[in-house]
Amino acid sequence: ERRERKRKLSKEMAEKAMRELEKMQLQEKADIKYKEWLKKKRAEEAEKKKKEKEKEKEREAELQEKRKRSEKIFKEWLQNARNKPQPPLYGYGFPYGKSTGLY
Repeated sequence: ERRERKRKLSKEMAEKAMRELEKMQLQEKADIKYKEWLKKKRAEEAEKKKKEKEKEKEREAELQEKRKRSEKIFKEWLQNARNKPQPPLYGYGFPYGKSTGLY
């Protein structure tokens, strides 16, 4: 009877140890998978940030180019506006800039 109990007890202990070992192995596998997933996620985030920075630089370069072009065009217009002749002040039947009263 004692031997039977001891055998049963040792068998239960062995099964319990096996279950614990399996749990630990599963936990280790889960940890490894989680670390791999986390590494992949961080790499994706880094890539996303890199792409966003590139897009921002591109946008900034486009804006800079646009500003340069508009500034150049404005300077040309300003230069041309200075050289244009002024319209006559008292032309077209308006002496002193007012209507003469005859319609």
